[in-house]
Amino acid sequence: MTLKIKMKPLQTLYVTQFLSAFADNMILFITLAIIKQSAFPAYYIGVVQASFLVAFVILAPFVGAYADKNAKSHVLLVGNAIKGIGIIALFMHLDPAVSYGIVGIGAAVYSPAKYGILPSLAKSDHELLRANARIEGYTIMAILLGSVCGGILAQFSLNGSILVCLGLYLVSLLMSLQIPKIAGNATIRYGKEAKAFVNDVAFLLKDRTTRFSLVGTGSFWMTSSVVRLAIIAWVPAHLGIESVDQISMLVAVTGIGIMIGALLTPKLIPARKYYNSFVFGIVMIVSILLFPLISNLYVTIGLLLLIGFSGGVFIVPMNTVLQDKGQRMIGAGKTIAVQNLLENAMMLAGVGIYTQISADGLSPDSSITGIAVILAGFVGYLILQRQRLKLIA
Repeated sequence: MTLKIKMKPLQTLYVTQFLSAFADNMILFITLAIIKQSAFPAYYIGVVQASFLVAFVILAPFVGAYADKNAKSHVLLVGNAIKGIGIIALFMHLDPAVSYGIVGIGAAVYSPAKYGILPSLAKSDHELLRANARIEGYTIMAILLGSVCGGILAQFSLNGSILVCLGLYLVSLLMSLQIPKIAGNATIRYGKEAKAFVNDVAFLLKDRTTRFSLVGTGSFWMTSSVVRLAIIAWVPAHLGIESVDQISMLVAVTGIGIMIGALLTPKLIPARKYYNSFVFGIVMIVSILLFPLISNLYVTIGLLLLIGFSGGVFIVPMNTVLQDKGQRMIGAGKTIAVQNLLENAMMLAGVGIYTQISADGLSPDSSITGIAVILAGFVGYLILQRQRLKLIA
């Protein structure tokens, strides 16, 4: 069975990614509702998030090779199928961390193909930048809407919301059948590639351009993952809002900002001047540092929008240059796998530290300030590298 929808390959990829990411983010807030309903400790949402990230770190040596060996449209299908199994596990009342961990395995398989297929479908550097901006924008739109819908539907019916997630994965799976099957490299051997993965990591980190991109994207996602969890705890403390659906709406506001920023990136930061994106990292830091000082709903919404917008412009140019140069250096799928390893290792470290200090009773304000300071360190490194990158751009 296939869906007979006439779309261009890139448009089909956007829809497939949107539906899959939409369901991914519904699950987080459905899980938050389950944690509240089942009287898990509040910090357990961090454990659930960490279980999702572990799969990316463990599978990183293999999923890039899998994406490069096979047609990437087939890899997208497999990733969505595994995510569907995770949803079924949640429906059958398996531990939320275990269920979300299975979804994480599917997402780890899915991710290298999602980005790795872009250079094959785009016809120029400019179109690749635009495709990156759009897929990032649609992904963030999915995070936004998925978060809100997950929070709202979970208030009405946990089982119903879980079934909606399963349906979205199935539709995304069927849509992936419409993406052209571009043959992979059948000569790739997983054992050999896994051993070579360490060399791939070292190779990309040795190059000044790809190292800049990896540090930038990793620091962004580490910050985003911690801020997202901290805001879930910060909102009740500063705004007095306790319901999951209202918290999900506020968290999703950041997604609106990221989506706008990602879509406007081609006009703000040209592809060949990616090194200037650090400016928006500084804006993001200042915005985060203001949070402990406010307790007004509308100011909160404005800051969340600004954080999202600056983050979107910060990350898209670095994603683009990494994919373009990485494809020529070691292959698209393996480049994304290295990126996933470093990003998710940093996210896992950030979420792990946040979960531990939350269990120990540290306030959300302290967590938010701490992650802003850490991000400032990474952005400071990018600033130091900027002048050298301008000379080789």
